[in-house]
Amino acid sequence: MDAVVVGAGPNGLAAALVLAKAGLAVEVHEAAPTIGGGSRTAESTLPGLRHDVCAHAHPMGLASPFFRAFGLAEHGVDLLVPEVSYAHPLDGGRAGVAWRDLDRTAEGLGRDGQAWRRLLGPLVRDWPGLVDLAMSDFRSVPRALRFPLRVLEQASPLWGARFREAVAPALLTGVSAHAVTPPRALAPAGAGLLLATLAHAVGWPIARGGSQSIVDALAAELVRLGGKIVTDSRIDSLSQVHAHAVLLDVTPAALAGMAELPDRYVRRLRAFRYGGGVCKVDFALSGPVPWTAPDLARAGTLHVIGDRAEAVAAEEEVAAGRHPSRPYVLVGQPEVVDPGRAPEGFHTLWSYAHVPNGSTVDVAERVTAQIERFAPGFRDLVVERSVVTAVEMGRYNANYVGGDIGAGALSVRQTVFRPVPQWDPYRTPIPGVYLCSASTPPGPGVHGMCGVHAAGRVLRQRFGIKTDPLDLIRS
Repeated sequence: MDAVVVGAGPNGLAAALVLAKAGLAVEVHEAAPTIGGGSRTAESTLPGLRHDVCAHAHPMGLASPFFRAFGLAEHGVDLLVPEVSYAHPLDGGRAGVAWRDLDRTAEGLGRDGQAWRRLLGPLVRDWPGLVDLAMSDFRSVPRALRFPLRVLEQASPLWGARFREAVAPALLTGVSAHAVTPPRALAPAGAGLLLATLAHAVGWPIARGGSQSIVDALAAELVRLGGKIVTDSRIDSLSQVHAHAVLLDVTPAALAGMAELPDRYVRRLRAFRYGGGVCKVDFALSGPVPWTAPDLARAGTLHVIGDRAEAVAAEEEVAAGRHPSRPYVLVGQPEVVDPGRAPEGFHTLWSYAHVPNGSTVDVAERVTAQIERFAPGFRDLVVERSVVTAVEMGRYNANYVGGDIGAGALSVRQTVFRPVPQWDPYRTPIPGVYLCSASTPPGPGVHGMCGVHAAGRVLRQRFGIKTDPLDLIRS
């Protein structure tokens, strides 16, 4: 066997596709009964209601260099783009609304509209360069220089200097809090600006039928190329696999237990920090959410937390190991573009709340209260709900250590030097063994680029193939 990939999430499948496109014999092993990792879809509440298990909206489905090269649409994936990428309710019936159209968004932000346009307009115009930087291995020369300057601004005490009212700062803070860490820091500011840019550049699409369709398309192409996928196949030790190259879509914690490694490297792996967790709450509803602000009903994604100060306080509580009484809640409304997610008379609602790593607390009632706060009458629509605590998320997917769906805390150090401080972050001390998970650059998200970068190293270092991995995917 030329190559074995352990883990059939987006990164593992992306790596396998690169290798298969290069003409190598590839086998993928997945511990779960189904492929997908963070992109699975399941009937978690009632039969016939399809909920995404983790990832919900996919701006990187349109923007990632890997998916642009692969062409999801050409492989049968229908990415549906809501006219509102994301929104942020506030008390008193107010809301920040990030329309797909930048100018329409600015018009809705009153006195802060011009400031929003000046902040994001240049990034939207150069979004491919920004994405190429953000999705790089961070070992190449940056192109989008405007982006680092804006990140520095939003990570400093100047982060509110552009704005005069409450809505625009809340809208930006809500998207930065995707990083599951207090938002006024370099890494979450960078993540927030990237996501906000893509909201206007390409939108935040939702896959028709669920996120599972994305990984199913990758798997189908891999099999067409002669690759093999084995499910219900847990690999706990490298002694179980025999190949010229092994790529591991696993966390540093898992790698440390899979083989004999130099003590210094093991210490570095064990020093890798994991971030805050999430408690996943899915709802089956008898009607659409009755948001007080009407435009919220058009949003594919919502950040339900209140103003900037409340969002910061909630994330600081989580970072300190406490459960906020009003947590940050990320909400997905897939049926704004994909009504087939539920049978007639029902609606699905996807959500998770930020909680401390390793939490065993069911925060479904707090999530319900947060939504009810901005949508009075919501509670009466709930027919069924399912809850997966942070510790249960870690059991469902071993890469979600303690419920950390980002596979590692987002800090500057752990973005650039992920998982350990070394020039080649994918290569391990064992010849032919590489990491390709979200615990390597460029980090979390359904983009496949961790797998692409790792596979590129494998091709050059193990097989002497110097072709650009993305050129192979395009071929």
